[in-house]
Amino acid sequence: MSTQMYPKAMRSVLLIILFILVCFGAGGTQGQTRRIPGDEMAALRDIAQQLGKTDWNFSLNECDENGNWQTPVIYGKYYNSTVNCTCLGDGCHISAIILRGQDLRGVLPKSIVNLSYLTILALNRNFLNGSIPPEWTSTKLEFLSLSENCLSGTIPKYLGRMTSLTNLSLESNMFEGPVPAELGNLVNLQYFVLNSNNLTGELPKELLNNLINLREVRLSSNSFTGKLPSFQSWGQLRILELEASGFEGPIPSNISLLRNLTELRITDLNGGGPSDFPSLENMTKMQKLMLRNCNISGSIPGYLGNFSALTELDLTYNRLEGNITNLKAAGKLQWIYLTRNFLTGPIEDWITSRPTTFQTDLSYNNFSEVVDYATSCNMDTLNLFRSFSNGNDLNSAKCLNDTPCTESRYSLHINCGGEKVIIGNTTYEADENKGDAAKFMHRASYWGFSSTGRLWDNKTTEYIAKNVSVLNMTYSELYIRARLSPLSLTYYGLCLANGNYTVTLHFAEITFRDNASYWSLGRRLFDIYIQDKLAWKDFDIEAAAEGVDKAKILNFSNVAVTNKTVEIRFYWAGKGTRTIPTRGTYGPLISAISVVSSKLSSI
Repeated sequence: MSTQMYPKAMRSVLLIILFILVCFGAGGTQGQTRRIPGDEMAALRDIAQQLGKTDWNFSLNECDENGNWQTPVIYGKYYNSTVNCTCLGDGCHISAIILRGQDLRGVLPKSIVNLSYLTILALNRNFLNGSIPPEWTSTKLEFLSLSENCLSGTIPKYLGRMTSLTNLSLESNMFEGPVPAELGNLVNLQYFVLNSNNLTGELPKELLNNLINLREVRLSSNSFTGKLPSFQSWGQLRILELEASGFEGPIPSNISLLRNLTELRITDLNGGGPSDFPSLENMTKMQKLMLRNCNISGSIPGYLGNFSALTELDLTYNRLEGNITNLKAAGKLQWIYLTRNFLTGPIEDWITSRPTTFQTDLSYNNFSEVVDYATSCNMDTLNLFRSFSNGNDLNSAKCLNDTPCTESRYSLHINCGGEKVIIGNTTYEADENKGDAAKFMHRASYWGFSSTGRLWDNKTTEYIAKNVSVLNMTYSELYIRARLSPLSLTYYGLCLANGNYTVTLHFAEITFRDNASYWSLGRRLFDIYIQDKLAWKDFDIEAAAEGVDKAKILNFSNVAVTNKTVEIRFYWAGKGTRTIPTRGTYGPLISAISVVSSKLSSI
C-alpha cells in the first residue's frame, strides 16, 4: 500500500470505530442509546393521566428502530396513536405526540412543557375539555392541532407567545369571543385554521399586518363582524377559506394582490349592496374558486376562461347576468356551479357536449333554449331544473312538460333517500336515486328533485345518509335513509289541485352520536324554504329533536298552491361543523316529505 493510500485507510477505520462508539456507546449496547430519559418518561405518565390515555405501556422506555415508542396498530382512517423520538448521542427524546380519533376525555396536559424536544402535538378528534394551558408557552412546539374537541372559553392571549408555531388548528371547538391581537406575534405561522367555532368581533389588524408567512387560512362558520378585511399583507397565501364567516360584503378590490392563491372560498356575506365581480385576473394559479351568495352582479368575466389550472367554479346564489360563453375556453373546468343567478342566452353545444366526468349545474336561471331538450334534460351530469325563462311555472317548464298533468292530485308522500314505505293507508314513494353533484331527477310525472353541490375537500360525495345505529322511533322505516346535499336540495310536486296544503317534513339526525366521543360534536345547520319563502333559518335537527336518532316532524299549514306546484328547498349556508365525524359531513338532510291538501285528513 502506498504512503498516499495509507492515511485514507486509517481514516476509514477511525470512522467505523467512531460510528460504533456513537451508536452503541463506549461500553454499552444499542438499546442504551435508544433509552428515553427518566424525566421525559415521567412527563409521559402525567400526560397519559391528564388526557385519559390508558393503553400506553410504560414497562419499556426505549424507542424502536423507527424512532417510535409503543405505537399501537392504527384503527381506521382517523385513528392514530404515535409517539416519535429524535435519537441523539445521549439517548432518544420525545419529538412528536400524535393521538387522533381516540375519544380521549381528559384535559390538555400541562406536562407537555416537560418535553423540551417536542415540536409536534396533534390531539384532534377527541373529547378533551378546558382550554390551552399557559405552561405551553414555554415549549418549542411548531405543529399544534387541537381540532374536533370540546375546548371552550376565549382563545388565550398568551398563545401569542408560542412564536415557534408554524401550524395552528383549533377547528370545531367551542371557542368564543374575539381573536386576540396577540396572535399577531406568531410571525412564523403558515397554517391557521379557526373554522367552526363561535368567534366574534373583527380580525385584529395585528394578524392582518404581521402574519406575512401564511400559506393557508380557514375562518369559516364563525360570527365575525365588520367588513370583509383586506388581506393584502398575506401575499404568500395559497388557500383562503371564508365560508359563512359572518363578515359583511363586498369583497375588497385589493384581494387581487393575492396572486399566489390556488383556492379561494368566500360565501354568504352579510349586508352590503350588489357589487361588481372582484378583480381576480392576476390570480392565474387559481384551481378552485368559490364566490357563493356574495351579492355579485354583472357578467361572468372573460378572464376566467383563461385560467388554465381552474378545475372547480362555484358562483351560485348571486345576481350574475348575461351568457356563459366566457367559460368555454376553460378546458380543465370539471365542476361548474352557476345556480340561482339571472343568466340568459342559449345553452350552447359546448355545455351539453362536455365529458361525462364533468358536472354542470345551471338550475334557477333565465336561459332561452337548448338545442336538444330530450337529451339535455336527462343528462346525469347537467342540471337544468328551472333553468329557463319560463321556469317559474313548473307545470309548463322545459324539461318537465314531457308528461303533462292528466288529473289533479291532492297529496304527495316521499321517503327521501329510501325505499317505498306503506304506513296505514299512506304510501311513501321510493326515492333511491344515488344523486350526484349536479342532479335533476324527474322521478315521476308529478314529482322529482334537484340537487346541487359537491364536497370540495373529498374525492367522493355521498348523497344518501344511512343510519349507523338501531332506530326506535315510531315509523322508523322513514328514517333509516335520508337524502343529503352539500349545498342545495329542492323537492317539487306537480299536478296538485290549487288550494291550501299542509307540508310535513320528517327529520332525524342519523350521522352524529350522543355519546362522549368526537362523533357527538357535530353541528348541522341549514335553511328551509317552502314556496321559495324562508320557513326556518339555521335549522338544527339534533337540537330540535333533543338528540340524535330521534324524529323531528315539522308541520307547515296553509301553504298556498296557486299554480299546481309545491316546491320545498333546503340550503346549506356554510354554518356548523364540516369535519365531524369525517371531513365533508355537512349540508341539509331530509328523511321524508308529505304534502296533503286541507281537504283531506292527514295520517
